[in-house]
Amino acid sequence: MLSEREGNESQEHLMSRTHLVVGAGPIGSAVARRLLAAGDTVRVVTRSGSGPEGTERIAADAADADRMAQLATGADVVYNCVNPQYHRWVTDWPPVAAALLGAAEKSGAVLVTTANLYGYGPVDRPMTEDLPLAGTYSKAQVRNRMWLDALAAHEAGRVRVTEARGADYIGPGAESHLGDRVLPKLLAGKKVSVMASLDSTHTWTYTEDMAATLVALGADERAWGRPWHVPSALTMSQREAITELARLAGVATPKMGEYPAWMIRAMGVFSPLMRELPDVAYQMTDDFVLDSSAAQRELGLVPTPAADVLAAHLAPYLATPNAAQHAA
Repeated sequence: MLSEREGNESQEHLMSRTHLVVGAGPIGSAVARRLLAAGDTVRVVTRSGSGPEGTERIAADAADADRMAQLATGADVVYNCVNPQYHRWVTDWPPVAAALLGAAEKSGAVLVTTANLYGYGPVDRPMTEDLPLAGTYSKAQVRNRMWLDALAAHEAGRVRVTEARGADYIGPGAESHLGDRVLPKLLAGKKVSVMASLDSTHTWTYTEDMAATLVALGADERAWGRPWHVPSALTMSQREAITELARLAGVATPKMGEYPAWMIRAMGVFSPLMRELPDVAYQMTDDFVLDSSAAQRELGLVPTPAADVLAAHLAPYLATPNAAQHAA
């Protein structure tokens, strides 16, 4: 007969789950930390074998279908948190998406994919999940194909899938429009320049809110078979966001401007990333607003308050003694 302690430990073991997190950037690492905190077993896969301490860290190629299927064996959920180089999406995403979809199908795991809003293309209203996938540029098409292939497999009864769609990331470690090009200058009292437009309304998704949504989707069967927008409270113009960041930092509101179009084109001569910007310029020049009411209403998810998001995003810059010295 089991003692009370042995019985509790046995029950905890039965309730624990095993997860395969592919990718250890800001999102994958945040997902892994949340799962570890819940007492679950977490395998993290990257090319280099990196990942948060406490996880089983594995070096592997996410496009290797056989290896991904092997690593997914016994997993309850597979999280696709891969982030290929931006200018290589068209070539690098399809084999990774196919490998992880196949791994989930063979293992019986739920596939939860980290996604974005590119697939809708330009729209003239807040984005909801029922919008058509009308994006025609290459990056929109590759993301749409990933989802449609996964959804077809789900509807055929071969696998269970869902995805979380977020806006531009913000938070520690995120590559953000309000990051390295803005905060060092703001802290140094210098003029801040951003991609146009300073005054269009824009939604940012906090990295921790994306991670929380991914974890929730993997655990809730009500979420499977459809996409969800990540609850995101930070919706304002860049001018408003920069003004609030200055207030939180205790510095004067800086002068602000927009990079001229010719400068963007010139930077594109040397940077593959900058060459890709014209396709998605509408995301900054026009209003780009995420409606996440479905996830909040139907799944009970709650976004981090906007002021808290900005404070968390600012904190690493304030913690760096010579942050202002890095202002260009």
